[in-house]
Amino acid sequence: MTHSPSILMMIIGFVLVLGPLVVIHELGHYLVARWCGVKAEAFSVGFGKELLGFTDKRGTRWKLSAIPLGGYVQFAGDMDPTSRPDDAKFAHLAPEERAQTFNAKALWQRATIVAAGPLTNLLFAVLIFTAFNLAFGKVVAPPVVASFAEQSAARDAGIRVGDRIVAVNDHAIDQFPDIVGLVVPYPGMTVAITIARDGARHVVPVRLEAKVLTDAFGNESRIGRLGISPGRARIEPVGPVEAAALAGRQTWGIVRMLGVGIRQIVTGQRSLSELGGPIKTAKYSGEQLSLGWLSFVSFAAFISINLAFINLLPIPALDGGHLALYAAEAIRRRPLDARSQDWAYRTGLALVLALMLFVTLNDLAGLLPARGS
Repeated sequence: MTHSPSILMMIIGFVLVLGPLVVIHELGHYLVARWCGVKAEAFSVGFGKELLGFTDKRGTRWKLSAIPLGGYVQFAGDMDPTSRPDDAKFAHLAPEERAQTFNAKALWQRATIVAAGPLTNLLFAVLIFTAFNLAFGKVVAPPVVASFAEQSAARDAGIRVGDRIVAVNDHAIDQFPDIVGLVVPYPGMTVAITIARDGARHVVPVRLEAKVLTDAFGNESRIGRLGISPGRARIEPVGPVEAAALAGRQTWGIVRMLGVGIRQIVTGQRSLSELGGPIKTAKYSGEQLSLGWLSFVSFAAFISINLAFINLLPIPALDGGHLALYAAEAIRRRPLDARSQDWAYRTGLALVLALMLFVTLNDLAGLLPARGS
């Protein structure tokens, strides 16, 4: 069994994962804002007190701050890093200065600037997966059942050797690996498996086995399992276009699994203990770094997708909350009044801080059994 990495390796792994991903995320906001003619007053990696920094010729303060749990770009005319408009400041600006403020821009420009951060994180993951696909090729295995595991939910439901799986819950299957993302998130649940047999199609409901897997570091994950295996698989090389298209599908598959996981936690189908915060991220970062750079870079892609997913949640103070307010503005043809926006941002910020506190306590609770064993 692999030994757990040292605290130092966890810290190094955490910094190497989160630091670049935060910079990439905020650069997405910053570069699109510059393209739209918005002035950035501050670009910060981290929150709180500034540790070091410099001011560039455009008047942007680039800084490293004390709390390393994210970052922000503060634009001209903003009250704070959440991009709440500062009406008092805006009223005293000269016309040419007002034109460079975030909230003076058209709705589509503001929405594009906000969406650029998480979309840049998704693009970063796609680029990583594209490079992996080019380097290692893709797995080709027809979705035909060649054998069963000793305990097989599929066999118990009536699926036979030689059956071709053509869909899972109405999602079409092209290759055997496509099945994984449609089965793994649903332990103990029933899925509809469409099979082709003797020229006819049949829909077979299968109650998936709930399998608990333990990795080399003792981390447990509860997954759904059909208990089937394909025939001989092979690796095929792919060109740049196919590699990028495959990377896009891989990224979307992870986004979909994250959405399923959140829904299952909200509905009580999964335990709240599965939510992770900064301590668990640091732990996993150190573990993946100890396995080598390929594992670590793959993990960074996964965290980048997580970062994009979380930021797109419709919670005020997050990017998704801003986009939700812009959607309301588009429907109403006018923005919410200042009081409503202020309450929305305050509520959202309180929710984010409460969630951060909860997941941190959750992480600490998860470490206690390991300490006592």
